[in-house]
Amino acid sequence: MRRLRVAGAVFVAVALMSGAAVAGCGGGGSASSGANTITLYSGQHEQTAESLITAFEHKTGVRVVVRSADEDVLADQIATEGSRSPADVFFTENSPPLESLQAKGLLSRLDSATLASTPARYNSAQGEWVGVSARVSVIVYNPSLISATQLPQHVSQLADARYQGKLALAPSETDFQPIVTAYQHAYGTDATLAWLRKIDSNAAGHVYPDNETVADEVNRGAVAFGVVNQYYWYRMRAEIGAGNMHSRIALFAPGDPGYVVNVSGAAVLKSSRHRVAAQKFVAFLVSTQGQEILATPGTVAGRSSLSFEYPIASSVTTHTGETPFSQLQPYPISLAQLGDGSTAVALLRQAGLL
Repeated sequence: MRRLRVAGAVFVAVALMSGAAVAGCGGGGSASSGANTITLYSGQHEQTAESLITAFEHKTGVRVVVRSADEDVLADQIATEGSRSPADVFFTENSPPLESLQAKGLLSRLDSATLASTPARYNSAQGEWVGVSARVSVIVYNPSLISATQLPQHVSQLADARYQGKLALAPSETDFQPIVTAYQHAYGTDATLAWLRKIDSNAAGHVYPDNETVADEVNRGAVAFGVVNQYYWYRMRAEIGAGNMHSRIALFAPGDPGYVVNVSGAAVLKSSRHRVAAQKFVAFLVSTQGQEILATPGTVAGRSSLSFEYPIASSVTTHTGETPFSQLQPYPISLAQLGDGSTAVALLRQAGLL
């Protein structure tokens, strides 16, 4: 679950149990109490959500009530609620949950000006969600346990016997699904299933619930290396300080299926009772102001607000020391080909990783 703190507006973590959502609202009142309030279902990280929402509320006067949980949980919740959903906007870490809801006919078309803010290849082909930021899969490794020259160059090598007990994974994270999908796209279903079973064996004892844990366990020397998105490592460094970093990151070989760029996006729900304000919020996310918040170091409530994701809209580029987005050489797979994640989930379950 993504836990949000107070910062301008009130952010309340939401427990979604037995198909029911319990929402907290800042300042009292219900999520549908007025046209100047929208309900956001957020699967994004707190650093990203807090700063963006606070700036939007200050700029527009529109109040944002947040229901926060993992994006796959929220997508299932929206699908269950259907036309009765109180959600106005869905904001995700990855594109598959948005593709899933789009296929179910639950998203509205976004304003053309909003879609034009982001390169078309990072948006829904149907114009029903827009790309907000991007991230790239990397290897995080501890050089005291494994040298850079010993790391796998190709994601297929994660199955090699030499990495038995050295690999860490968080297969239940939606971030891992695009890698599985890319592998299946490159090598086929049977090869992917065999690969997953081998990496399950190699990661025995080091299968973790989330990428934060993978990054932390590698950094403290509990395991040699793992696969995460790059921003987890940069966030950890910002939180604990460069002097406490004992790990590094490396990219897979250019064009390898393990080298995947995926996109965080946002959509307006067909169920929205406040579509004008909802469209305004999504437009803000991809505006120059919204993208600069993603790109520029700052603080919210006394802590770093920088997401370390790559801004991809309104021609804004990151001001951090990451590899420039324009220099990345990922596997050539489209967001439409990454799909809704269902194939990856089925393969992960079949392999025993879920």
